[in-house]
Amino acid sequence: MLTRTFGCVRVAWNRTLAERHRLYRIEGKSLSYAASDAALTVLKKDPELAFLNEVSSVPLQQALRHQHKAFGAFFAGRARYPRFKSRRGRQSATYTRSAFSMRNGRLRLAKTSAPLSFAWTWPDADVAGLDPTSVTVSRDPCGRWYVSFAVDIPDPEQLPATGAVAGVDLGIKDFAVTSDGGKIPNPRSVARRERNLARYQRRLAHRAARADFLHRASTRLVRDYDVIVIEDLNVAGMVRNHSLAKAVSDCGWGTFRRMLEYKAARAGRHVIVIDRWYPSSKTCSACGHLLAELSLKTRTWQCPSCGTRHDRDVNAAKNILAAGLAVAACGADVRPQGSSLRRSAVKQEPRPARAGIPVPQGRE
Repeated sequence: MLTRTFGCVRVAWNRTLAERHRLYRIEGKSLSYAASDAALTVLKKDPELAFLNEVSSVPLQQALRHQHKAFGAFFAGRARYPRFKSRRGRQSATYTRSAFSMRNGRLRLAKTSAPLSFAWTWPDADVAGLDPTSVTVSRDPCGRWYVSFAVDIPDPEQLPATGAVAGVDLGIKDFAVTSDGGKIPNPRSVARRERNLARYQRRLAHRAARADFLHRASTRLVRDYDVIVIEDLNVAGMVRNHSLAKAVSDCGWGTFRRMLEYKAARAGRHVIVIDRWYPSSKTCSACGHLLAELSLKTRTWQCPSCGTRHDRDVNAAKNILAAGLAVAACGADVRPQGSSLRRSAVKQEPRPARAGIPVPQGRE
């Protein structure tokens, strides 16, 4: 029955998509959901498609809703153009509350003769207490079956205040360094597997190693700090530098920032983004002395003005924090303030500075 339902869902999706193409090509119009729903009723009356009446109508209607939303996402620039479904790809059918029942952990789907057996993979949740709003049954191209439940949950409670604030310097050697000296190592997900990339490509994609790391790192910062200050990095410009492109892309700074911002908003934390051209690495966090030059390979240096020794990244994080708190104190907008001017595709900082030469630690 489920395999037959998949086939009917595929027919409904493909016929409706073909009608959308025809209508737009001939009349320049789009197909509304109401019109597609009416077209489905006509299809079910076609003697050649009588098999559509043998399965629950709910998954067929849900396929039309999903297609309507898919086109909305495409026109909004959030997704690619919807494509025809193939019997060789992933198959799925979604049931809403009118087409399934869930009692004491036993799931019954419309048009089926017995409860659907499944292995529960969430040990911290009680399957018997679930009240799902919809159920999706799917089968991947390898023949593995899955059932997933959509459940309404209340908004998460905001985290209690920690009384801590942090400036965060994103980098390649260490993914993130906080102003209190904490470091999040860069896992270098691609670089460590580069020699065996062909073998690891599928495994890496399946495990989503980078996304998992970014989620863990962003959650850690949101949990530990009330205020988080970061730089508005010009990632698009940095990847144009051929010597840095691979390492920068592997870091996923843009995705990390988006995760940080939405998790902070949900948890009641505050994220401040400072100007991308602020010279955080070259400024002494102790006295404010600004170096004329600081090469990327210089990891520690001594201030020629006050003599303070600095770890490059920790010093940058302290300066980022100070700049962010200054922005907050002025009541300024904390959105990105970076210039739109094109500059060299590296982590740039302004050239004009007071004279001074960095003294590497241990070589003064």
